[in-house]
Amino acid sequence: MIGIFGGTFDPIHYGHLRSALEVKVIFGLKEIRLIPSAQPPHRQLPATTALMRVEMLNLAITNQQGLLVDTREIDRDGPSYMVDTLSSLRQEFPNEPILLFIGSDAFNHLTTWHKWQQLFDYSHIVVMTRPGFDSPIYDDFFTDRLSEHRTELAQNTAGKLYFQQVIQLDISASAIRNMVADQQDPRFLLPDPVIAYIKHHQLYKRH
Repeated sequence: MIGIFGGTFDPIHYGHLRSALEVKVIFGLKEIRLIPSAQPPHRQLPATTALMRVEMLNLAITNQQGLLVDTREIDRDGPSYMVDTLSSLRQEFPNEPILLFIGSDAFNHLTTWHKWQQLFDYSHIVVMTRPGFDSPIYDDFFTDRLSEHRTELAQNTAGKLYFQQVIQLDISASAIRNMVADQQDPRFLLPDPVIAYIKHHQLYKRH
């Protein structure tokens, strides 16, 4: 099974990395692909260039077995629609279960995503939840795909919806950018090599 973890990663931080590590272990994944978005459809453009975000990602996962950076959204022209990303992954891995990991906030807005129903044609969707998360009321589309048992994901290549509780560190990239802009110390929120990169390139400074 292959895990997909998308985002702007502007910058990558321990909230991203801890969740990726947990689901990799929980689901016994061969790998998790961190896929930085080039032109996110649902949010403003990233503060840094695509190349810089890729370089920070690579610094963050050095020597982390099973985590890798996948640049297909950056290499592709146009908006970074997840359905196109999953379609290309399915062509690459026709017989492999693919798990798309999203947060509960993203799941609440899933029906606004481009061709969102087709996501299930290419992958399972695993919603990472916090302790105490209240399950929403599903319509028939989601109810028909809801899985109560993790093992069902390994038995099918796509099409299931599953909720998995993880430890979610309350860290946000926007808060880190504001800290750097305010000349505060962001240590212990993201890897030291990423902090060094931010300082070296003077990223997130106020102009």
